Amino acid sequence: MTTMTQTSARFREFKMPDVGEGLTEAEILKWFVQPGDTVTDGQVVCEVETAKAAVELPIPFDGVVHELRFAEGTTVDVGEVIITVDVAPGSEDAPAPAAAAPAQEPVEAAPAEEPKGRTPVLVGYGVAESSTKRRPRKGAAPEAAAVAAAVQAELNGHGSAAPVADAPPVGRPLAKPPVRKLAKDLGIDLATVVPTGKDGIITREDVHAAAAPVAAAVAVAPEAAEPVAVSVPETPAAVGSARETRIPVKGVRKAIAQAMVGSAFTAPHVTEFVTVDVTRTIKLVAELKEDKEMAGVRVNPLLIIAKALLVAIKRNPEVNAAWDEANQEIVQKHYVNLGIAAATPRGLIVPNIKDAHDKTLPQLAAALGELVATARDGKTSPAAMAGGTVTITNVGVFGVDTGTPILNPGESAILAVGAIKLQPWVHKGKVKPRQVTTLALSFDHRLVDGELGSKVLADVAAILEQPKRLITWA
Repeated sequence: MTTMTQTSARFREFKMPDVGEGLTEAEILKWFVQPGDTVTDGQVVCEVETAKAAVELPIPFDGVVHELRFAEGTTVDVGEVIITVDVAPGSEDAPAPAAAAPAQEPVEAAPAEEPKGRTPVLVGYGVAESSTKRRPRKGAAPEAAAVAAAVQAELNGHGSAAPVADAPPVGRPLAKPPVRKLAKDLGIDLATVVPTGKDGIITREDVHAAAAPVAAAVAVAPEAAEPVAVSVPETPAAVGSARETRIPVKGVRKAIAQAMVGSAFTAPHVTEFVTVDVTRTIKLVAELKEDKEMAGVRVNPLLIIAKALLVAIKRNPEVNAAWDEANQEIVQKHYVNLGIAAATPRGLIVPNIKDAHDKTLPQLAAALGELVATARDGKTSPAAMAGGTVTITNVGVFGVDTGTPILNPGESAILAVGAIKLQPWVHKGKVKPRQVTTLALSFDHRLVDGELGSKVLADVAAILEQPKRLITWA
């Protein structure tokens, strides 16, 4: 099911769908069509970025593009109309196609009448919570219009806006949650903002307009010794000066920050370390590369490490759990969705291999290869990042010995793998050059005590030191 409305027998509207687990907004990264272009059912018309991933949106009907409601780089609330399509081109009553709004002045579409019940969403990306339509307050819109007219008169006559704090109070200002957060980030009191949206609703543009005089005042402050870079969150581009650059925090980076702060200050982290001789694991990797059963898949140390962690979880299943704060319960998982932290141009993401515990070594290798390739292409879906149970982060690829990883929210453990280096090591009573690495396991101490965490880490280390344990322990 897709999100769309039908404005007439001729023109149909396509709304921003909820592309992943209740997200409230998405940024339009790129339009693949322009007004006047012919589109067909299922054709991708734009790419959007949510707080989790970049997603391509297909149009659910045939026709000719009539209007693009938002420009590239604009953040749009879920449920807003983003494109209208003429499904019966050639009629004489067709108005001229409208071009997309300029990037610096995104146009806010008027909210269309919402259907009753749950908002339809894009197939395969979950369903958002249904929204209850708010009954407009009596007199809100006329009063807002009067205030707006007064401010505009002041602007025309004196070049600056008169204070609106003395305007007649109309109760709590109407604004959507993302707009309220934007106002909070900018330090703007919504009670002083002139609403221009339908029924007196304050829009993003209203907040930015209210913030503009403040930013201008800072920029021209006479006491500033050097140029001051002023940035407004939610803008599409970075703002900078000779001494600093400010980059708006949004999309994946914003989600990462919120998730890491929430995890660090919610779950009590404990991290344990072990240094291990992985020479035999490196030899096994070389042998597997020549194995016909592994033909066509990528074999590397991460594959063996992933398998070792899965075996350690099988031997210590209590570690594969989650803390349910609402119900005060420990939820033990009888499956393993193995997350692999991946660095991408949009930031760190953690897609996971579903039911990794059931996969053979060749199947695990194929799944790892597909996961990495998809992440590098920026095509990881929100569904691929949901439902993880434990995670591996390979900091060794950056030449780092190890670290203290932060838990992925909702998970109980994360394993950091350091760089594998040739080091002097005591082997069979003699000092010899051996391949050595350091592992670090962080776990949630609410549900994983020191003994359990130590057993898991020790099992992983033992398997990497003696890979034949994959056979005897699996």
